[in-house]
Amino acid sequence: MSAKKVPGQTVEDPLHRTVSSDRNDKNRSEAVKQCKRYWGPNYASGGKECDEYPFASTYEGAAQPQYDPDAKKFNFSVKPIPRDDNQAGGLILKSFYAKNRIIDGLEDGFTVSIVA
Repeated sequence: MSAKKVPGQTVEDPLHRTVSSDRNDKNRSEAVKQCKRYWGPNYASGGKECDEYPFASTYEGAAQPQYDPDAKKFNFSVKPIPRDDNQAGGLILKSFYAKNRIIDGLEDGFTVSIVA
């Protein structure tokens, strides 16, 4: 999508955690569709998984347009990465939620910064 503006980079447009397993699963499913679209049906060969941003555990995940008619479609990114790296990232994210007491809902936003 040429007009992609992925949320979570600023306090004006943060991410929000969801604990809904249904929504998390739908976010992952939509992300996997795009991994298959761009890297083929065997994208996971060699021990890879589809990594997505925004995270599947957020309201802004890949399935957001199914819940919010104003949300832009395909306003997320995906890439196959090694399974161990993806699972380690998920554990770090869960730890972040716990340590920072990030609760479910649109009232408790957070941002993501990439530091090199």
